[in-house]
Amino acid sequence: MAILDTDIEEMIREAFPDAQITVQGDDGAHFAAEVIDESFRGKNRVQQQRAVYAALKGKMDGAAGELHALALTTRAPD
Repeated sequence: MAILDTDIEEMIREAFPDAQITVQGDDGAHFAAEVIDESFRGKNRVQQQRAVYAALKGKMDGAAGELHALALTTRAPD
């Protein structure tokens, strides 16, 4: 089953309600997302990205994952 960019944004928004979130992609499996959130301040990039992947609730897990690729950019606001 294909996943929509709006589905990805909703899952991220649940974990980061005040974040600026942009999700792009239209093939149902490959997406790019930018997440800008104050909670990332002081965390390294790996910690930031792990937090976002956790918000995706297993949608990227294994061969059966609905979301096959996500190019992810994370940072704290300027």
